[in-house]
Amino acid sequence: MFKKSKEKFTKKPVLAAPDLDKKIGMEVDTLDYAIGGVLSMECKDGRWRLVVYLLKLLNEMERNYKMHDKKMLVVIRELENWRHLLESAHFKFEVWTDHKNLEHFMRAQKLNHR
Repeated sequence: MFKKSKEKFTKKPVLAAPDLDKKIGMEVDTLDYAIGGVLSMECKDGRWRLVVYLLKLLNEMERNYKMHDKKMLVVIRELENWRHLLESAHFKFEVWTDHKNLEHFMRAQKLNHR
């Protein structure tokens, strides 16, 4: 199993060179103890290829966050890390996540209760 996995991860091309004229997508996820994400682009053959990835262990305070807050944390961190690529892209990019609770952040919120 390890040998087969190693072969797949080291087979060329491992990472695609960023091309800002192509569609870009950012996929993020979180665990109880870590956050991570990948930035991919759609290539000529219609397949999405990995451009860059990031994995970070959460500190003690961050591990206490509620799951929807961890999901938002990973989105913010990935946007900060890949800002230079995302701002230069010629297409709008998408953020893909598996957490439905983040839809809450996409709607305008009433901030006072008067």
